[in-house]
Amino acid sequence: MTRYEQLLQELPKNSKTWLITGVAGFIGSNLLETLLKLDQEVVGLDNYATGHQRNLDEVKSLVSIDQWARFNFIKGDIRNLDDCQKACEGVDYVLHQAALGSVPRSINDPITTNGTNINGFLNMLVAARDAQVDSFTYAASSSTYGDHPGLPKVEDIIGKPLSPYAVTKYVNELYADVFAKTYDFQTIGLRYFNVFGKRQDPNGAYAAVIPKWTAAMIKGEDVFINGDGETSRDFCFIDNTIQMNLLAATTENVDAKNLVYNVALGDRTTLNELFAAIQKALKVNGIYYPKTQQHRAFRSGDVRHSQADIGRATKYLGYRPEFKIEKGIDLAMPWYILNMNRLQ
Repeated sequence: MTRYEQLLQELPKNSKTWLITGVAGFIGSNLLETLLKLDQEVVGLDNYATGHQRNLDEVKSLVSIDQWARFNFIKGDIRNLDDCQKACEGVDYVLHQAALGSVPRSINDPITTNGTNINGFLNMLVAARDAQVDSFTYAASSSTYGDHPGLPKVEDIIGKPLSPYAVTKYVNELYADVFAKTYDFQTIGLRYFNVFGKRQDPNGAYAAVIPKWTAAMIKGEDVFINGDGETSRDFCFIDNTIQMNLLAATTENVDAKNLVYNVALGDRTTLNELFAAIQKALKVNGIYYPKTQQHRAFRSGDVRHSQADIGRATKYLGYRPEFKIEKGIDLAMPWYILNMNRLQ
């Protein structure tokens, strides 16, 4: 039995309260669904900047009435310290997911990205510290590796940031480390690598590649790839990400604290390979996409290749990613097909 399998058996017996910031977003709502199905008490904080009420409505439809009654939603903003303090009251575990993602968004509007990702993060650190929570787990980012060319990416070796977004996520890690040294407030950061799965928004200029391409293929539209298509990423299915959050939040291993961890599969997939995988999964579900991908210029701020070393997560947290990219796409595809037209 893996540590995660053991944890799934233990959690329903514990009387703990979780806080999820960004609870109406893609990752936040998936964490909410998992925790409620494990009969946990959950507080959620969101301002709907990038999250959606429809995500919470969908979670409500997937859990029992009693489980949904365990959820307390607070509409608030992490840039407001009072909102953060209110959300942290009586909380044991914090899963801080709220942020403004997207490299292009940060390039177009660095001030708003900075305000949310740095000021908001500091507010949450202060509120959680003052509330004396048991653990604080936060969403970091693989963008922190910046221009360092080495593969696979190892947590202690990074380069210079390539975007305002990457700067903000690196500053999160610096603040977390300072809080550990100054206040003995221990945290765990999770560097996400291209997470994908159900409830990921396909709309807008800053949509992630998998839902955006899938929506285009379902509608028979052209799919555009930035560059030659040989750019590669370590795509991580949402269930792997949930595993890491729960393992990090509940770990009793003192050596695991005040560290950052790669959250990934530990593999690489090129954009051309990704296009073919989505095309194949759609065909299995009765949707034939006859077109080939279209290429355009590389995007500013993007790195060429990304792949994670997950050895630290395996060693200290017992992380075992269960879902490879093909399996993740297969599992997510029915949701995409059912919901993409509705979300347009």
